[in-house]
Amino acid sequence: MNIQELLAITIKNNASDLHLLPGIPPTLRIDGSLTYISSYKPLTKEDLEVMIFSLLNTAQKDMLLGYKELDFSFTFDDGTHKSLGRFRSNLYYQRGYLCGAFRFLEQNIRTIEDLRLPKIVHSFANLKQGFILVAGPTGHGKSTTLAAIINEINLNKAFHILTIEDPIEYVYPPGKSIISQRAMGIDTHTWSNALRSALREDPDVVLVGEMRDPETIAAAITIAETGHLVFSTLHTNSSSQSIDRIIDSFPAEQQPQIKIQLAATLKGIISQRLLPQISGGRVPAVEVLIGTNAIASNVREGKTHLIDSIIQTSHEVGMITLEASLASLVLSGSISHETAKSYALHQDYLLRMLG
Repeated sequence: MNIQELLAITIKNNASDLHLLPGIPPTLRIDGSLTYISSYKPLTKEDLEVMIFSLLNTAQKDMLLGYKELDFSFTFDDGTHKSLGRFRSNLYYQRGYLCGAFRFLEQNIRTIEDLRLPKIVHSFANLKQGFILVAGPTGHGKSTTLAAIINEINLNKAFHILTIEDPIEYVYPPGKSIISQRAMGIDTHTWSNALRSALREDPDVVLVGEMRDPETIAAAITIAETGHLVFSTLHTNSSSQSIDRIIDSFPAEQQPQIKIQLAATLKGIISQRLLPQISGGRVPAVEVLIGTNAIASNVREGKTHLIDSIIQTSHEVGMITLEASLASLVLSGSISHETAKSYALHQDYLLRMLG
């Protein structure tokens, strides 16, 4: 079996992911659902090792065999060195067998309009400093949304953009900015080292691929405090949950200080889901929080239970509830009532909006 052929099939079928596991045929995720590539037989242990090892250099192979998992990314071309996009890959073992998950990243970075995100998202690209989060479950477009915002900055402002990623996902085209992209394990050994040295690298904008622990979170907020624009992601379901996750990751004695720092730096949270459209494909439903004085006050005082209400009553400043986004998609004919109900955090509020 040929891994290059399978990657090409992934792109041809507009799949977001390719899964390779023993005992089943290669599997694609298309519009959020898994489907076998029926023309292929179930994979054997030997198939998987030949295909996956063909993608790795010696150092990567040693790391995979030593740690039993590996994150990496690579550019995929059509055989004539014309890039068709990139794949972000995770290799892992289960039940003693090598497996792989490959996420396709398009060659061209789509714009905020292309992604059908709210216009207010443009405002985050125009900030000089502060802390912006993109939240949502795995596979719901967080990296793509961040790339759209970062590329808007890249094309329109003469900034130094520094990214710290594991691994590097999107590669940005030439623009007005200069971009330094640092990959974990290749360009730096630890998140803490990379974030500690970030301020010495004269950035205007810093992208932290994921806030994984209290040390990373604290460093990202500190960079925002010192006059930089910082972007990052969290695997959370809403703005209020994102704020709680950040605060609760610290010991109780540190939480008052983190609340003060977060209240002072938080400029916005985009919490999104990708939903199946009636016509095929997927469309984002988005909750948007703007870091107003009311939000800052409630974060500082630990009253995060009031944040959902603030979002509901602050439409005039650009805030959007997830339910308002879902209702708009239902009324435009993009998604079904059932889909909207299944993704709503507050179903009664959604049903009132739909009449």
